[in-house]
Amino acid sequence: MRIACRTMVLRLLAFAVVLVFLSPVLLASRECVSAASSLTLTLTKTNSWAEDGSTRSQFSAEIKNEGATVSGWIITITVPENSSMSASDGWNGIYSISGTVLTITPKEYNKQIAAGGETSDIGFILTTPKAVELTGSVSSAGTANGTGNGSDGTLATASGTLVSEPAVSEPSSSGSAGGAEVPDISAASTQDDWLHTSGNQILDKNGTEVWLTGINWFGYNTGTNIFDGVWSCNMQEALASIADRGFNLLRIPISAELVLNWKDGVYPAANFNQASNPELAGKNSLEIFDLAIAACKANGIKVMLDIHCAETNSMGHMVNLWYTDTISTQDYYDSLSFLAKRFADDDTVIAYDLKNEPHGKPGEAGAIWNDSTSANNWKDVAQTAGNLVLDANPNALIMIEGIEIYPKDIAADGDFSSADAADYYYTWWGANLRGVRDYPVDFGSEERNAQIVYSPHDYGPTVYAQPWFASGFTYDSLKTDCWNDNWLYISQENIAPILVGEWGGFMTEPNLTWMTYLRTLIAENHLSHTFWCFNANSGDTGGLVRDDFTTWDEEKYSFVKEVLWQEDGKFVGLDHAIALGKSGGGIALSVLSGAVDTSPDGNESVQETTSGASASTAGGDLTPAAESAASQEIAAGSGDKKSGWSVLDTSLAGLAMIFVLAGSAAVGYLTYTANKKKGEDKK
Repeated sequence: MRIACRTMVLRLLAFAVVLVFLSPVLLASRECVSAASSLTLTLTKTNSWAEDGSTRSQFSAEIKNEGATVSGWIITITVPENSSMSASDGWNGIYSISGTVLTITPKEYNKQIAAGGETSDIGFILTTPKAVELTGSVSSAGTANGTGNGSDGTLATASGTLVSEPAVSEPSSSGSAGGAEVPDISAASTQDDWLHTSGNQILDKNGTEVWLTGINWFGYNTGTNIFDGVWSCNMQEALASIADRGFNLLRIPISAELVLNWKDGVYPAANFNQASNPELAGKNSLEIFDLAIAACKANGIKVMLDIHCAETNSMGHMVNLWYTDTISTQDYYDSLSFLAKRFADDDTVIAYDLKNEPHGKPGEAGAIWNDSTSANNWKDVAQTAGNLVLDANPNALIMIEGIEIYPKDIAADGDFSSADAADYYYTWWGANLRGVRDYPVDFGSEERNAQIVYSPHDYGPTVYAQPWFASGFTYDSLKTDCWNDNWLYISQENIAPILVGEWGGFMTEPNLTWMTYLRTLIAENHLSHTFWCFNANSGDTGGLVRDDFTTWDEEKYSFVKEVLWQEDGKFVGLDHAIALGKSGGGIALSVLSGAVDTSPDGNESVQETTSGASASTAGGDLTPAAESAASQEIAAGSGDKKSGWSVLDTSLAGLAMIFVLAGSAAVGYLTYTANKKKGEDKK
């Protein structure tokens, strides 16, 4: 009996040991044999523009997997006849068009989608004969164990639909495994580069006049949730090239909606090429934005943030006002406050363009400019918004754009109630600053008013056939018919500085003649400006780079270069410590202005940087925003694992433990009885 009992116990013990060793295999195989994958596709149209008689439309694609892990996928989309894509028009996938079918297959790095996971970094630009709305489907090309999707081995397909809202991702908890690191800006001061104004000049802390000569790069307003073009180029390399080309200021259009999302801890997915930007993988859109600001600082570029539209939409700038049915005026204020507080201690962000192009025609619910507290009075709203920014950062420049119309008789029609077009002066959206003479913006103190810069926009006949272009135009006629009374008087009468926030266009006539005249005006009056734009996908102006967002349009660049700040053949930056660019073609501001003392006791100052230097020896900590970005560089792979066990996992582990405990008790009992028998035998 004892031998039989011992045999049974040993068998139980052996079974328990085997079960313990097999548990990992059983748990792993359970994932492979779980329910078949279920993929869903969401297509989002994020931008569209006319180009050379065709329509170029940008789409992002998100795949969600509600079933088992898949090791490959195929997207098929029906497109119009004669649709086309260039080699740089698709990212994070392999693209082919056959007839009216666009097929997208994965790259090696994004072919696997875990159970419950998603991939949302797929995107493309499609050229079609006319505007288009797309639908498509996604199929799995195999599960993680090598089998097809579905119990019968066939491919399962889920229909995709076009939606207007961008995909949303959660904040990341891990960084990239490789790629470029967050720029090292720990040696650079964060308090020596603030600017202020005196009369029509913009000055640094030493009182030296500076010239802001910059460029626009949009995308944070369109739904891409990153700079447009990062679907093709490397973001940090593009920013470095902007600095090397001599632009000392970057105007970044952004939507209030996106900023409010960030404020609330929601991070709409950034649509970028993962292969070209491995350092961005695993980061959410706010972390990427912080990294962009840090990259600007490392390259000596200053930043102006522009609330371009209320809602995230490539056509959002078409809305007259700073509020909509879903974004209130208070929301708009909150978005500015969030940005101003976030970058208050980082003098990379030196300016805020309060709102892009407020406008509206007679009889519309449009922007007005007077001394009222009307909800649509841009002057009143700008005063409130500017003071909110200055509450957070009293050193920031406040860029204030104009409106579209202004009454010819302010005494009779100062409330803008007339619906008769003949009662108003017209100009470009945001460029009518006639109201500054009658009702100048007042922030309540001399110190705060010294942060005001007025910022009109001006374009040529290829954007819109304004009446001053109708019968030919000259430099003098443009000054008389448009520039002088709408905004140039502000500079000429020493009221405040002017920064032309947008100007640019195609290098064709008659547009080129207008561009040449405006360039002359900028040079003669030393007007600050930000050229529109870096983007290749600006339909009515073109950009400074080609479709790959890497190759520069040398003809247009040479044209703009004439009004970039240069001294003795060197581009001049606005950072006292960090030279503009790393190619040796730029200098730091301290070369012209000297060092700025930022210490309370006057013993610590910024080291002067000689021509061609690219880093600073000045003291200072990493800015909070950049420090946040840097802290995200964690070892790869930590963010892919699920934190909890399923019921089956727990049951198997519990069963194994029961057998182990039972086996241990049995061994203990047998050992006890054996020892007891030996004791009895010795007696």
